[in-house]
Amino acid sequence: MAIIKISKIRELSDAELKAKLFEFQKELNAERGMLATGGRAANPGKIRGLKCAVARIMTILHERKLGVRKDESKKPAAKGAKKPAAAAKQ
Repeated sequence: MAIIKISKIRELSDAELKAKLFEFQKELNAERGMLATGGRAANPGKIRGLKCAVARIMTILHERKLGVRKDESKKPAAKGAKKPAAAAKQ
């Protein structure tokens, strides 16, 4: 289960993303600190989810910085997709 979905991340502004990034990094450090001191995590999968969320946010911020925007409506055709019959004959 994702902490935050990529679609929700893309809707947020840069300032909101930076605030979420700080929040998730702070929470991740707290979880790691608890494990390092010999404690047990209440939810072991939370660390992995937090790491993924941090990576997603950092990726979106970097894409925006570079001006890269992946357009979901222009997805390439799947490999192995059949061509229309008229195009196949030519």
